[in-house]
Amino acid sequence: MDRIERGGLKVAGVLADFVEKEVLPGTHVHRKGFWQGFEALINRLAPVNRALLNKREAFQQQIDDWHMEHRGQDFDVDAYRSFLEQIGYLVTETEDFHITTTKVDPEISQIAGPQLVVPLDNARFALNAANARWGSLFDALYGTDVIEENDGHEKLVTYNPSRGAKVFEFVNNFLDQAIPLDDASHSDVREYRLIDGLDHHKHVEVVLKDGSCTALSDQDVFVGYCYADDIVSRLLFRNHGLHIEMTFDPSVAECQRHPAGLCDVILESAVTSIQDLEDSVAAVDAEDKVVAYRNWLGLMKGTLTAKFQKGYRPTERSMAPDRDYRSPEGEFFTLPGRSTMMVRNVGHSMMSDAILDKDGNEVPEGIIDAVITSLIAVHDLKRGPLGNSRTGSVYIVKPKMHGPEEAAFAAKLFGQVEALLGLPYNTLKLGMMDEERRTSINLKACIAELKERIIFINTGFLDRTGDEIHTCMEAGAMQRKEDMKKQRWFDVYENYNVSAGLMTGMPGRGQIGKGMWPKPDAMFDMLMDKIDHTLAGANCAWVPSPTAATLHAIHYHMVDVHKRQLLLSHNPPADTDAMLSIPTLRQNELSESEILREIDNNVQGILGYIVRWIDKGIGCSKVPDISNTNLMEDRATLRISSQHLANWLHHGVCNESQVMSSLRRIAVKVDDQNAADSRYCRMSDDLDNNLAYQAARELIFEGRSQPNGYTEPVLHRYRRKAKAAQMALADQPLAVANR
Repeated sequence: MDRIERGGLKVAGVLADFVEKEVLPGTHVHRKGFWQGFEALINRLAPVNRALLNKREAFQQQIDDWHMEHRGQDFDVDAYRSFLEQIGYLVTETEDFHITTTKVDPEISQIAGPQLVVPLDNARFALNAANARWGSLFDALYGTDVIEENDGHEKLVTYNPSRGAKVFEFVNNFLDQAIPLDDASHSDVREYRLIDGLDHHKHVEVVLKDGSCTALSDQDVFVGYCYADDIVSRLLFRNHGLHIEMTFDPSVAECQRHPAGLCDVILESAVTSIQDLEDSVAAVDAEDKVVAYRNWLGLMKGTLTAKFQKGYRPTERSMAPDRDYRSPEGEFFTLPGRSTMMVRNVGHSMMSDAILDKDGNEVPEGIIDAVITSLIAVHDLKRGPLGNSRTGSVYIVKPKMHGPEEAAFAAKLFGQVEALLGLPYNTLKLGMMDEERRTSINLKACIAELKERIIFINTGFLDRTGDEIHTCMEAGAMQRKEDMKKQRWFDVYENYNVSAGLMTGMPGRGQIGKGMWPKPDAMFDMLMDKIDHTLAGANCAWVPSPTAATLHAIHYHMVDVHKRQLLLSHNPPADTDAMLSIPTLRQNELSESEILREIDNNVQGILGYIVRWIDKGIGCSKVPDISNTNLMEDRATLRISSQHLANWLHHGVCNESQVMSSLRRIAVKVDDQNAADSRYCRMSDDLDNNLAYQAARELIFEGRSQPNGYTEPVLHRYRRKAKAAQMALADQPLAVANR
């Protein structure tokens, strides 16, 4: 790697060039002062970062020792709690307080809605998320399994009027609930029109098929309109803080299919999004990071574009414009056309050779991310009301922090980055992922450390379970993955995340979030199940696609989350002792066939995901499971699957022979599932030399020794080997030609 010296730092040339030629120009930050300050920050904070990681390992060793000393005894939660308090893993309960975060955009502080998470190293996906603020309900219904494909309602090459009629039926039912009419249904409407009221305000009048007229049950939900050629082209409504737009154009053939000439219903969908640098990307070196950083720069400047093939057509995508309307009083106003974006940095545990310090040590990647993503966001802050944040804030999500000390370190890091870049204190707002055990059981104390800048807490079942398995590795064999969701510790974990957010004053200042819907093609199931997130009091929840965001937005029209939070705030907080219970198997609880099925299920998830990570650098994708159902897989799913098998091997639930047999069989299955991909390299042709297969084996059989059970060290090492091999292969014809 070519390096450039900047003071005592040795910076990868590709990163230094990017910062100096693309990022710094147009900011108020000068090159020399930036690198000097960056070096000083690294010298101060990198040793603290490493000390925190050492403390994690020390805690883990003490917990392992405790479980081994008590092996064979009945689990005593009181003794366990006392031990965790004694070693400092569990801290003293924090006194009541409210967070004091200010200058938060309403999309985060006030509006409840879906949250889309995408890998930032893919410009097309990054733009999809930015533009997912508004989505077509007609398209989301017509193109997914929400409308069944039977009895003539199938998707055809051309438009199917029968399927379209089912879409209209669904939309009318939705509108009846979100924008009800007086004594009528939207299915009875022949025309929506604007009339001038006595107060000189526009009102919506509805003409029914029988010629009679009615009105909205609540005229206050009507908030805007647009004309095109003296004809109403758009009507805008607001329900529970989210907007609904009806579009009309009599000249368009599609609009003529609806009795009222309704072209589409556009829902305000992903009001916030997370541009991810962590679990969903495969960035293993400075070159990879710069690709992602450059996309973030394009988003913050508003200039990002992506060219790609859509079918047989070349397509170029850019950032959506804002949306202009007139109010019922006739005044012009604008709504944002794009989602309010956060960027997820990596956690404290990862090191990067993109920068080496004065002693030649790799620098914590979380420190690099904090500095570079914040520097890039200066461009957005200079755009003011036209930018991502209209309040002058930068939103950074921080994952995989372990307990209050690490939360406090993140706050300290952000404060020093602000000083480095000359930003006002608390410009950098922090979203905290509640996905590690030491954070979950100390959540209120973690929030207290961040109370001036926190804007987000979010549960993550997969990483939380992966950490549960690793932390309690010596406690015994763990239950099957699906069975863990049915245990009381899981319910308490999810509920306490909400109650802790409510008791610390998150409503009106930040988001209380829930995790991802993992089946991107099962939108009917999502509509049936994911409403539970709104009922639980979460004012945001993750979705895997813009289409899913539009469909999930329906739930926020059905449930007033703010009223729900007020109701839940009167409930007593969850009993955190339940989170200390450990989901271990009872002796002989599973049959041999159940054990073998669980092994295959884990191996399928590992191999199906890892082969794309290692061979292609794809950090998040749809991976077919053992029954060929597509699931969204990322490093969190890999962590839980690999740790689960490592745990079962350690406690003799299964043996090496059974796991190896599964690996060999499932490798063939994964190869077959990827057979249509002409660029796919088969694993089963040469298992001993296949890098993805070797990485999978190492994650399973050496899973107990991975720090906190994380998969990154193994993945990064093998991906770098794969990149080197691919580069060598690409250079081979040139070398032969030169000879």
